[in-house]
Amino acid sequence: MGSLRLVVIVLLLGSPAFAQSSPTYGVGRTPTAEEIRALDISIGPTGEELPPGRGTAKEGAELFEQKGCVGCHGAAGIGGLAPALKSKTGQDVAIRQGESIPLFERILPLHSPLATTVWDFIHRAMPLGNEGTLSADEVYALTAYLLFLNQVIPEDEVLDKQSLPKVKMPIGDDYARLPDWKPGTPRLQGYPY
Repeated sequence: MGSLRLVVIVLLLGSPAFAQSSPTYGVGRTPTAEEIRALDISIGPTGEELPPGRGTAKEGAELFEQKGCVGCHGAAGIGGLAPALKSKTGQDVAIRQGESIPLFERILPLHSPLATTVWDFIHRAMPLGNEGTLSADEVYALTAYLLFLNQVIPEDEVLDKQSLPKVKMPIGDDYARLPDWKPGTPRLQGYPY
């Protein structure tokens, strides 16, 4: 009976009627449409949200040093304390179905299903401590550099709003493949529940 009482309480607390009647404490305000648009920086697979700009691997290599990326990720994306950005073994980094990928094998430019994901991550999260300070041109150039380092694109390819979404990533469709599973068996190999 106690668990039923708990379920009823949880349902009531999560209901819209409860939320509308809850006190506001006079803190905060509803954001304006302009404020919401400014925070909506997600880049989808088609790249239609990408800003104008362009960049090449050569420009990205210079920026990689100028912006201090080398200090965290090491020269050419290997050997720093931060995650590696280049595979030591090429594009043959193992993608194991049903297993978590060890940290040293999680190479963003190889395991991302889309090149727009690489752009989006650099745009949102780099450089550490100064996130969001890179211009669109700088992000295109750094993305081109990382993709070039991992032999995804040639060094002279120019990345921009039109070309970036068309880059074919090494992982292909493997990121979306579902593991074999049958009812009554563990969900994933190595997953205990």
